[in-house]
Amino acid sequence: MENQNNVTEFVFMGLWGNKQMELLFFFWFLLCYLAVLMGNFIILFTITCSHLIEQPMYYFLCHLSLMDLCYTSTVVPRLLRDLGAARKNISYNNCMTQLFAAHLLAGVEIFILVAMAFDRYVAIVKPLHYTVLMNRQRCNMLIFTAWAVGFWHSIALLLMVLNLPFCGPNQIDHYICDVKPLLKLVCRDIRVVSILGIANSGMVVVVVFPVLVASYILILYNLRTRSSAGRRKALSTCSSHIMVVVLFFVPCIYIYVLPAGSENKDKEISVFYTVIAPMLNPLIYTLRNTEMRIAMQKVWSKMAHSNFQ
Repeated sequence: MENQNNVTEFVFMGLWGNKQMELLFFFWFLLCYLAVLMGNFIILFTITCSHLIEQPMYYFLCHLSLMDLCYTSTVVPRLLRDLGAARKNISYNNCMTQLFAAHLLAGVEIFILVAMAFDRYVAIVKPLHYTVLMNRQRCNMLIFTAWAVGFWHSIALLLMVLNLPFCGPNQIDHYICDVKPLLKLVCRDIRVVSILGIANSGMVVVVVFPVLVASYILILYNLRTRSSAGRRKALSTCSSHIMVVVLFFVPCIYIYVLPAGSENKDKEISVFYTVIAPMLNPLIYTLRNTEMRIAMQKVWSKMAHSNFQ
């Protein structure tokens, strides 16, 4: 049977129905977005303008910051526009574009976090082979793999949604175009499609998260043989990674593992990985990382010195 699609645009119901609350949260999200831009720009600038870019861990961190910038920029500018608008509408094509872009960038970010865990595992468990195993060619290959897997994940979701019939209503109970809120608008039985969505998005986070946790447990176990100074440095770095992984994955697991028909706090919980995690990541990586703080001081003092000359 041919799919019927009478919907040319969707209307977001947003996070809150209260207009005064929306105005308050407009300024809050604006400040958060500016913090995301500034924090991640500082990390990108510091790493690319210092010797840290030569180290695999900071090379991956640079890509992670870029993903945070791009991912948040697919969500927050439209959210800000909608918070200040009387009608929160988005065209069908723009909705599909946002769906694809958000899942592409989130997928890439997930596998960059995997690459960062692999880098720390090799550095601590196999330190003598680190320079050979984590050369620039291997790092580039891991980044390329992250993009390839992210593209496969997002294109599979997009093709699935494009084949679904939307006959109306067109109100999305969310502030972004995502799979689960869109499935609630489909005018046919969604049980099979919902399972496919869970198999795609849900399985990614459910499989990757335990792998990351297991890798950090192995890393912490192998730290027993290190000196106290080496152990402190490694613990500081690994704890930063673990905090970022938990901030990103726990909300994602809550949202994408539950079926589309279930009543839950999806749109409120999603704020954690769309806004809060990208805002906190720069703080986590700079405040807890002495090497990063020293590099920042050198780069910015060098800039200040060159400006005075």
